[in-house]
Amino acid sequence: MNALVTENIEKKFANHLALDDVSIEVPQGSIFGLLGPNGAGKTTLIRIINQITAPDKGNVFINGEKISSKHISKIGYLPEERGLYKKMKVGEQALYLCQLKGMSKSDALKSLKKWFEKFEIQTWWDKKVEELSKGMQQKIQFIITILHKPEILIFDEPFSGFDPINTNILKEEILELRKNGATIIFSTHNMASVEEICDHIALINKSKKILDGDINYIRNTYASDIFEINFDGYFNKLESTLTSDYKIAEVIENSHGAKMKVEVLNKEMKSNDLLNRMTQFGSISLFQKHLPSMNDIFIKLVNETNSITE
Repeated sequence: MNALVTENIEKKFANHLALDDVSIEVPQGSIFGLLGPNGAGKTTLIRIINQITAPDKGNVFINGEKISSKHISKIGYLPEERGLYKKMKVGEQALYLCQLKGMSKSDALKSLKKWFEKFEIQTWWDKKVEELSKGMQQKIQFIITILHKPEILIFDEPFSGFDPINTNILKEEILELRKNGATIIFSTHNMASVEEICDHIALINKSKKILDGDINYIRNTYASDIFEINFDGYFNKLESTLTSDYKIAEVIENSHGAKMKVEVLNKEMKSNDLLNRMTQFGSISLFQKHLPSMNDIFIKLVNETNSITE
């Protein structure tokens, strides 16, 4: 079942078409990466889902129901642009915002204290927001976003301003939220994070969706005939016998042999043919197909669609 569906969304601002017939399906309990270069239309789609703005055409569905004001409390949204009141104290503001989301003051206070202890930020409670770094403010907004336990969470560049240690802490919390049943839409330019935590993705460029699906399926679909191999043996003999049908690249020799990438040039050759030929000259400790990174796929598809529209 899909937690969220957008159906043929179109949105225009003056003479700019921000979204052009964009449909996505976000499976329940998944982490869904919403990707695209700056200005692609991601933020506009997020604002439509949050009912901040309305589409000119198309519909949004939450758990099969057409979205309405009753669904606002089911969504938690952490925007890229921070929205805390700089002059207010952290604890006072957190309590206020949690109550706006329907929590009682006592429940909000109890949960906030638990999260402040978990993140070891109890000393921030009486500080003004303007005294905190960008990363510290982001932690506060993250807590406020998730505290009322929404079914759908939307994180727009959630790791912005964080050092590697705090980034990992936040990643662990996001994975825990999914484990506890939340559906998460994750918008970022960090493709390494996408590969690490996302199940599905949609790629938007110049207002159109150009790719979507299961992330592992997509990486396998765009894989070329390149294999990553750890070889220990007679490398020179191996190299001479592979010349006609294969290309050896990125050879890193070490005390245990050599790590390499081998590209199949002869399309009639199978992976077993390569493996059988290599084992005649030594032993293999690793033999796997090289999968392109999401960063490689992102750049390739964006460049292709840009060249078509120019």
